[in-house]
Parts: sequence; structure tokens; C-alpha cells
Amino acid sequence: MNDRISDGALDRIFHDARTHFSWSEKDVPDAVLRELVDITKMGPTSANSSPARFVFVRSKEAKARLEPHLAEGNRVKTMSAPVCAIIAHDTNFHHHLPKLFPHTDARSWFEGNDEHIATTAFRNGTLQGAYFIIAARALGIDTGPMSGFDNAGVDAEFFPEGHIKSNFLCSLGYGEPSALFPRSPRFEFDEIAKIL
Repeated sequence: MNDRISDGALDRIFHDARTHFSWSEKDVPDAVLRELVDITKMGPTSANSSPARFVFVRSKEAKARLEPHLAEGNRVKTMSAPVCAIIAHDTNFHHHLPKLFPHTDARSWFEGNDEHIATTAFRNGTLQGAYFIIAARALGIDTGPMSGFDNAGVDAEFFPEGHIKSNFLCSLGYGEPSALFPRSPRFEFDEIAKIL
């Protein structure tokens, strides 16, 4: 378990990976989307809370429901992707803790504390969203994560029950590298990190 992964794997996940916005017509099969979720769910969350929820928008009908809620600049690239995932989090995640964290009464840590629930759901759902991007890249899927949409509109359309909240969108498919801009700069270690 302590062996370093190959440089090729690191390149695929981080060094050479890019945010895509132009897509080939190659589809992403349901089996791959299922595998993507099965990998993502294995990443750690506090008390195994696992608040992330995923909706894969693929059909023309589903895309028509999503499109009005996208910022104008995001419509073409999102509608042309084979799939757009809505990365969301469930503010009722603590109801599932007796199953997910059965060794103690973890549900009681949250009940009646709306601020703690909201913070935990958002933090851990976002963390799972990052796992999702890494897992997709590891499976050979290109990603296009984005903000730039009406969260309230998406929530009303796709999560009318009210306790699931959208966080960000992530287009999935097989990108067209020729459409990419040069990679933007990144910070040097000393600009953003310290070893104490």
C-alpha cells in the first residue's frame, strides 16, 4: 500500500490533466459512471458521512431541464458534453449514520444543530467532488468542473425534496485537446506552503 504510483498515473490524474470544454462524440457508458461512483465513495469523509449525491445528466430531456439554469458562457460546452454530473450534498446525511458509522450514535452529533449539519455536508460533499474528478481522470474520462449556474434553479428542478443542495457541475467525456488553451500558471511551493 505504500508504493508510489507510476509517473504516468500522476500525469493522467494531475500533471497532464486539463479542464476540458470541447468534446468528442464518444459516449461514457453507464457501467463507467457506476464504476466512477463506486471509486469515489471509497474516499474518506468525516464519520463516513458520505453526503455527496450525483445526478448524471445525459439524455436530451435532462439536458433541456439543466440548460436554462446555466450561465450563458457555460451552455454550449455543457450541452455538447456526453454527460454533465451535478455534484450535490444531502443535508439529511446524518439520517444514514446508523448504517454508515454504526459503532456509536453519530447521528446525535448533528441532530438539532443546523449549522453543523450544513458545514459538514458542504465540506465533505466538496471533498467527495474532488475525489470524483480524480477518479474520473484515473478511469480515462476527461472532466470539465464548473460553477456558473443557478444553484437554486438546479435544486428546484432536480432536487425538489429540498434537502439535497447542488455544489458544482462537472462535464464528463473525452475531450478535444486541440481546443485547449495553454495551461495557466501555478504557485511555487514557497508561495503557498510551509514546513514547520
